[in-house]
Amino acid sequence: MQPFAPPQIPANELRPGRHWYAIAAAIAVVLVVLGVLIGVYRFTNVIDTVDTDHQFANGDTVSLRLDSESEKMIWIKDRGPSAAQECSITGPGDPGLGDAGIDVFLTRDETWNPLYAIDVPRAGDYEVTCSSQGPSQYAIGDSGGIVGFVGWLILAVALPVLGIGICAVIVLVTAVRRSGHRKRLLAERHGSGGGHPVHPGPVPADGEHRPALRRS
Repeated sequence: MQPFAPPQIPANELRPGRHWYAIAAAIAVVLVVLGVLIGVYRFTNVIDTVDTDHQFANGDTVSLRLDSESEKMIWIKDRGPSAAQECSITGPGDPGLGDAGIDVFLTRDETWNPLYAIDVPRAGDYEVTCSSQGPSQYAIGDSGGIVGFVGWLILAVALPVLGIGICAVIVLVTAVRRSGHRKRLLAERHGSGGGHPVHPGPVPADGEHRPALRRS
């Protein structure tokens, strides 16, 4: 006697559709790639934050071409900002120097801290001069050193983790719901006894046919 094969439900009849697996994978890939791109982009920027190749000392004047949306800053080498350090800026409009906040930029043998944030009203050529009570070296750079990079790095790591987490949840929920849908369809189409085949009973010797018996 051949064992009875359970009825099969075509995969394309189950809900939710299998396309949710593709959606889950796409979300994971997009967020992982986005996180990697952000990390690489911010790392590339942070290593070039301060223009250490063009340093200037106390009393030196440097000329800058800036626009109104510039986020340039004055950085000082190997010394934390203090009241003993002063810088000035001249140029078109009413340029000014503001609070630079707390940050740090590191090279192989140098430590740089932001001294002033440069604020200019419009595009033009500006001149910066700095001085302090002791020998100091300055350089112009962008905002966002190591401290700013750490914030972006957290985001760059969080995005792939979020993407993988969302993917796992969607795959799990989809698989559980498809399994439940398969069971419901089997119950609806075949009933509780649908898994038992019907066999004809023996034919009596006198040739009379009797009703078939259902195997229990």
